[in-house]
Amino acid sequence: MKSGSIKGRKPLWIAIIAIVAWLGISSVAGPTFGKLSTVQENDNSGFLPDNAESTKTAKVTVKFADSANDQLPTLLLFLGDMDVAKLGAINQYLATLSNKKVPGTEIALSEYIIPGSVLAAFPSQDGKAALANIPLNSKVATDNIDDKPALPQIIKFIRSDLATNFDSKGLTTNVTGFGGILADLFGAFGSIDSSLLLTTLAVVSIILIIVYRSPFLWILPLFSAVTALSLAGTIIYYLAKANVIDLNGQSQGILSVLVLGAATDYALLLISRYREELHHHDSRYESMKIALRGVLEPIVASGSTVIAGLLVLLLSDLSSNRGLGPVGAIGIASSMITVLTFLPALLVVFGRWIFWPKVPRFDDVNEQLTGFWSKVGTGVERHPKRTWISAAVLLTVLAGFSFTLDAKGLSTTQAFSGHPDSVVGQEKLLEHFPGGEGSPVQIVVKEKDVVAVTTSLKSNKDVAFVAPQLTGPVIPGAPAPTTKIVDGLVLLNATLAVTADSVEARNAIPAIRDAVHAIDPEILVGGGTAVQYDTDVASRHDNRLIIPVVLLIIALILGLLLRSVFAALLLLGTVILSFMATLGVCQLVFAHIFHFPGADTSFPLFAFIFLVALGIDYNIFLMTRVREEAQKIGTRKGVIKGLTVTGGVITSAGIVLAATFAVLGVLPLVFLAELGFAVAFGVLLDTTIVRSLLVPALVHSIGPKIWWPSKLQHEKID
Repeated sequence: MKSGSIKGRKPLWIAIIAIVAWLGISSVAGPTFGKLSTVQENDNSGFLPDNAESTKTAKVTVKFADSANDQLPTLLLFLGDMDVAKLGAINQYLATLSNKKVPGTEIALSEYIIPGSVLAAFPSQDGKAALANIPLNSKVATDNIDDKPALPQIIKFIRSDLATNFDSKGLTTNVTGFGGILADLFGAFGSIDSSLLLTTLAVVSIILIIVYRSPFLWILPLFSAVTALSLAGTIIYYLAKANVIDLNGQSQGILSVLVLGAATDYALLLISRYREELHHHDSRYESMKIALRGVLEPIVASGSTVIAGLLVLLLSDLSSNRGLGPVGAIGIASSMITVLTFLPALLVVFGRWIFWPKVPRFDDVNEQLTGFWSKVGTGVERHPKRTWISAAVLLTVLAGFSFTLDAKGLSTTQAFSGHPDSVVGQEKLLEHFPGGEGSPVQIVVKEKDVVAVTTSLKSNKDVAFVAPQLTGPVIPGAPAPTTKIVDGLVLLNATLAVTADSVEARNAIPAIRDAVHAIDPEILVGGGTAVQYDTDVASRHDNRLIIPVVLLIIALILGLLLRSVFAALLLLGTVILSFMATLGVCQLVFAHIFHFPGADTSFPLFAFIFLVALGIDYNIFLMTRVREEAQKIGTRKGVIKGLTVTGGVITSAGIVLAATFAVLGVLPLVFLAELGFAVAFGVLLDTTIVRSLLVPALVHSIGPKIWWPSKLQHEKID
């Protein structure tokens, strides 16, 4: 007994040292993770490649600005019956706006308004509104004030100040345009640090308590998941701060749910196998050693599959997608490392009592071979052909609706699931002004082509009017400014008749480009609307390139893991079918239940990356166990035992991952709400239909040949 206890001291001390080391890492990583939002980059124009026409245009139009910075149009809308007195009061207010200071600071707004700008409002033709453009420079979207993004603070102050000054004058005000919309996007992403993370932790906690039915055990996997998130966030913070990778609010939101979901999934697999081994071994150290040996391969293979899928995003034309690749990969790697090192140490140190009240005893009983999943396995074993045909037909019918998915893009205002001030202002602006007011399409032309290009643009039904950039503002009573010419070039501003950020506006860009390129192929067409159009084009390119590459990589990983080409292709096919079925359900739900106006052009790619890469996890968890059992008892018996012993843990893991992604719906953004639903539904579909019925039934029907070309296909046991 004494000798045995001495032997047990060494692994105990190793576990304690591991815990102390991880606590040390957490003490540094925790505070750093809290600063992650300060290194976000949320300006779409910075995401495009250098060869995009709107990017080329921006490099030229900067020469026409009164400052070395790009302009971020911010529109102040005043609603009410306009007369000379009210318009005068508005312009008097605007004359003082630059000198106002951001509350709690000594920073004047003039620091972020392009120098030399004349701030003035002009009335609508119906006399019911007035509009002013505040030309903020682009640094407002990247600067921080008191370690918080500058833009939302400035827009919040302007909105408050407008209400203070004009509510009593019978005027209502809104701040919209790209500046107002971007500020509201910042505000939506700002809740990532608080509401999203706290909601995710609460959801995971509740599920783990239900799964383990223990008042203590759930704390360990959750603590490990939070540790993994803080580690990933710290690494990403320093890489983003050094401009090695790009981070935006969308990527940060996905990072939180991805790490918490994946780490909890891996933890569930480890704890389930550890509990199983505790029934077969008296020593908890020996039990953990065997459990780690059993889960190491599937966890590493699973994580590697997701990492590989995410890193393929580096092929994207959009830097925002390229940024998500390493951001997500770092998150998954942190999850694997933490669960395979920190969590085992915690479990070993706390001992068997942590499972209370259902403490696993050394009784050589496999409790997983009884219960609900035993009945499911028996059903599959009795009617394998009927089972897989029924499941395949159901998935095929749902997949049929995927071809009707509306993923043609969303306007910037449609990106919000609610109605922030910028969206309300944009809707009201359309009632009194041309939709493209304040955010024109910018066309760079040679001086000799100005007349021809202007005439061509005015013939386009989507263009309201065209005006050249002038050498100064138009001031009543003063000499009229002349057209500004830089290096023989003129900048034409084409105001669209439709909302500048709408899908209709984006669809007008190709016709505008075709018309002006017919005059001179070197003419450049850019501006905010063109940026959004080029972003959609890049997203469609990414869909065509990245999806096939991810499929190829996953097929290779599965083939190497299972030592079988047949099994790899079969599993890949089932996941693709599941993905298509999920898209079909998404179309039905988005259109008829949520009443979303459509989906972003990048939605299919993001849904694919997470559904296929994460969905294949559950097949990996199942089939690695099936292969292990097949070597002992044969393939057909092995698949039923594999289904039975992994059923509970895989389903629990699926529920956790689905719940974490569903939490994305708390953010007021349509894209993340849609992605959250797609991943949540798709994961549940994978765990309940594909992994529980379709795959086991197919493997049972095929038998040992599923392992072709490995030697296991010639098994004698089956």
